[in-house]
Amino acid sequence: MDWAYPLSGLVVGFVVGLTGMGGGSLMTPLLVLFFGVPPATAVGTDLLYASITKAGGAWVHGRKGNVEWTLVGWLALGSVPAALVTVWVLKAMGVNSEQFAAFISGALGIALIVTALALFFRERLRKLGRRNRALTADSRGRAAATIGTGVVLGALVTISSVGAGALGVIVLFLLYPRLPMVKVIGSDIAHAVPLTAVAGLGHFYIGTVDFALLGSLLVGSLPGIYLGSHVGSKFPERILRPTLAAMLLVIGGRLMW
Repeated sequence: MDWAYPLSGLVVGFVVGLTGMGGGSLMTPLLVLFFGVPPATAVGTDLLYASITKAGGAWVHGRKGNVEWTLVGWLALGSVPAALVTVWVLKAMGVNSEQFAAFISGALGIALIVTALALFFRERLRKLGRRNRALTADSRGRAAATIGTGVVLGALVTISSVGAGALGVIVLFLLYPRLPMVKVIGSDIAHAVPLTAVAGLGHFYIGTVDFALLGSLLVGSLPGIYLGSHVGSKFPERILRPTLAAMLLVIGGRLMW
């Protein structure tokens, strides 16, 4: 089934290019449920896969001025140390134990369900952030909340490879309601690159990265992202977003039960 890995990368890459999210949310459960890859290896491989594929997006957004680097720095200040600590905890649990696999699968299922709910209610949460100015009135409090968000994302992404996209964007909508959507997305993508790279290298350290699998996925995903990015404007978001959210709910439920 070697041909199936590049094909999977192509499909997931196309979805990412089409919607701007869904990489870890789709690739990791696909590897676990369809290909039978051990959960820890699926997470570790997908993290390095995400860091490579999102680096191109971050470069493009940076060139266009769509990245708030101060915001990225605050997020990374919380997420990178949290990722390192989480890797240490995962190593202490033992990567070859059944309990470890069950823990990763359960965490992945929960992350997918939360991500799906965030997608369903994205616009409502965004409007809530715009109305509730008290959330963003104190710049020091906002900085602390951003760093705290980074801590949560760092742990969640390291465990499940899910959360840096949809969940990160939703929280940033609440904390920075006046920031244009393109800058929220650009900053989130830029932050995801160092986070997934550090978490992925941590998984490499504990032996849960399959580089042959990683190469096969990239062969398909890079052209998939290119194609999806060019046809994305032709697909209505009101159909794409709930469809993706429904898929994540089903997959998350399957992983948990």
